[in-house]
Amino acid sequence: MEQSFDTYGAAVEYINATPKFTTKNSREDTARFWERLGYPAKNSRILHIAGTNGKGSVCAYLSSVLRKAGISCGMFTSPHLVDMRERFVINGTMVSEADFLYAFGVVMEGVKGLPAASHPTFFELLFFMAMVLFEKYGVEYAVLETGLGGRLDATNVVEEKKLCIITSIGYDHMEYLGETLPEIAREKAGIMRPGVSVVYPDRQEDVTRVMEMCAEQIGAKTLPIGKDAIKEIKIRYKTIDFSLHLHYYDYIGFTVSTSALYQVENAALAANALALLEDDRITVSALQDGIREMVWEGRMEEILPSVYLDGAHNVDGIRAFLETVKQRSCPGRRFLLYSTVQDKQYARAAALLAQAGLFDEICLVPMQGERALPLAQLTDSFRQYTGFDIKAYETLDLAFAQLLTHRHDGDEVYIVGSLYLAGEVKALLRRVDND
Repeated sequence: MEQSFDTYGAAVEYINATPKFTTKNSREDTARFWERLGYPAKNSRILHIAGTNGKGSVCAYLSSVLRKAGISCGMFTSPHLVDMRERFVINGTMVSEADFLYAFGVVMEGVKGLPAASHPTFFELLFFMAMVLFEKYGVEYAVLETGLGGRLDATNVVEEKKLCIITSIGYDHMEYLGETLPEIAREKAGIMRPGVSVVYPDRQEDVTRVMEMCAEQIGAKTLPIGKDAIKEIKIRYKTIDFSLHLHYYDYIGFTVSTSALYQVENAALAANALALLEDDRITVSALQDGIREMVWEGRMEEILPSVYLDGAHNVDGIRAFLETVKQRSCPGRRFLLYSTVQDKQYARAAALLAQAGLFDEICLVPMQGERALPLAQLTDSFRQYTGFDIKAYETLDLAFAQLLTHRHDGDEVYIVGSLYLAGEVKALLRRVDND
């Protein structure tokens, strides 16, 4: 008997259950399923983004500028923080439950008659739903973030692309992507296409060498963004001003509406990529306004006065987070709330955070779900690196309440370690607001 999905909740429940009965398909299988659906969104211009850190932010900057320029665009990103619909954004707005259900229905029609072994995975279902939604709304540009890697990612079944962007490369998901930065970079570079421009940061010599070699092998065009492209960085209270050298322009002033220093590079990648499109609608003012007005949840986001939430989840992300905290003046004490999942380099992250000398108190809490790192293991990983007391809490509710109760005027609270943790904090705040 066929299952019916007539509510948003039922569709979400089914998607969440797919990892229990699906395995990763080959790229050929994924491409065949896209063909089976009739190649939805094949006429949209694809902007494809891969990398270790900053992918979602770059997608959000691209989408923001395109909207400012009056150009229709769809954006597919992951993971979501609270609501699965966050992954699908059309012209700056998260899709409705009705649209989500419509796209899910179209994809599930395509699943009918398939052998069980060919059923789309969790990520593939969501990717195809995004393409169905982009087709429905006829978006001119589709901004696609890879899920994992690049070469073998489901999103990479799209052959015709307008532009590729590869953000900073770091150590993450090494069990799938390789043990060294050049190996990881080679997997990410798999999104390149012949004759298509690829924009990437030029600050790691071994990574740049891989990008150049991969581009040369297939005839892709490269636009490396070096350190000299960004000048005159001025960090203010809630914004950062900087000058950026754009492809066809001299240095132009930009502002990002965040205190997160790492967003300067992400904004620079997005702005340079958009300038490459040579679209008269994308004016300098559209670039400046779109970059300034972009807000991306869970990236050094002030969720309450002096309470900051950051989704840094790997060693390079933690370093970037610490660099931002270091640049901020704090008249009072700094509190850190941290959690992570088992498959991250949590011992190295603990060493960086505990030895940074930036926090007066460190609080640890286990996350929900099977991947969560047990509290005892989490606590041990921190205690070996610091002399002061580590506070461990069994639940997020308790840890968050204690932090807010104990802080005084001038104190700052930082919550970091995972986008999943960021999602749990967001969900907690929503529950409190609704009480």
